[in-house]
Amino acid sequence: MLYVKSATIVTPEKLLEDSAVLVEGGRIIAVGSSGEVQCPPGAQQIEGGELLLAPGFIDLQINGAFGEDFTANPGSIWEVASKLPRYGVTAFLPTIITSPPSQVAAAQEVISQGPPSGFIGATPLGLHLEGPFLNRDKHGAHDPTHLRLPDITAIARWSPDEGVRMVTLAPELPGALSVVSALVARGVVVSAGHSMATFEEARAGIEAGISYGTHLFNAMPALEHREPGLVGAMLTDDNVTVGIIADGVHLHPAVVALIWRAKGPAHLNMVTDAMAGLGMPPGVYKLGNEDVTVDERSARLPDGRLAGSVLSLDQAVRNLVEFTGCHAAEAIAVVTSVPASILGLSKSHGRIAPGYVADMTLLTSDLHVVTTIVGGEVVFDRA
Repeated sequence: MLYVKSATIVTPEKLLEDSAVLVEGGRIIAVGSSGEVQCPPGAQQIEGGELLLAPGFIDLQINGAFGEDFTANPGSIWEVASKLPRYGVTAFLPTIITSPPSQVAAAQEVISQGPPSGFIGATPLGLHLEGPFLNRDKHGAHDPTHLRLPDITAIARWSPDEGVRMVTLAPELPGALSVVSALVARGVVVSAGHSMATFEEARAGIEAGISYGTHLFNAMPALEHREPGLVGAMLTDDNVTVGIIADGVHLHPAVVALIWRAKGPAHLNMVTDAMAGLGMPPGVYKLGNEDVTVDERSARLPDGRLAGSVLSLDQAVRNLVEFTGCHAAEAIAVVTSVPASILGLSKSHGRIAPGYVADMTLLTSDLHVVTTIVGGEVVFDRA
């Protein structure tokens, strides 16, 4: 059993001061004031003190970190997962970018085999397949030689049961709408991205079942007042949640503030889109087949194009507060309850409430990670 007391619990709506949480069997069994929820004999105790107790962060798009790239080496998923809790991350979608089908199959096998013996760390909730059904005119850092048109036969094994939770595609491509409908029927979240879609083509994709936007504004045409395109369709549809990379590089802070006014906090999600350079010193690292130069703020191809990021999810939370002036509870919701809802896990993840998985992170008042708990077990402690 685990007992956390005297913390300020973060809910999507408000902060609950001087609260306590009791965990047993990896699940939260009681939440209340420190006076109401008592510590049973023998339970491990954590003193919350002046700290915030938030649900664990969930990253829906991360390509790798700590020198490892998931596409080039799917076997590195568990190694990276063991280190992500230092950023408050308790669950994530390892992202496989455009590559041969054999790489997707290899990543599926890694997920199906489960963690190695003795593993402690963040939980992979399934794969995010970013590609290969992307528009060649917006391929970004994706290898164009592996792009292909959407094809029902190619997605035969793409389902949550086979380890696939999210797929990014360009809705304007021939055959895309049939693939969207098939994936959604299986419970896969379908996202629009790396796209040249017009407003009408974007709307058709949303009507077919697209419910998410991959790194809004990046790898898609700019918002134009007579042709709002994919950006305009997603910003104006309350059934769509948009993902953004709030590193101050992919989007200007003023644009983040505009997106917040249009979508947040219920329909805004922050991702890192981090690549192998996250957690590493400046240098050259892999993103798929590409060599990417990493400095303190960005990751770029030789021609200067962005190629993922070196953003951590806790830094993204701090940035959102700075860029928009939103409350800490709202910023935290964007990386907890919102992604849980997107994945259909709103009754098990993303909140601190009885019955929920005991994924939590303790934060300072300025939103720096102190301790991270996964399934009721402390997996990171800054001390």
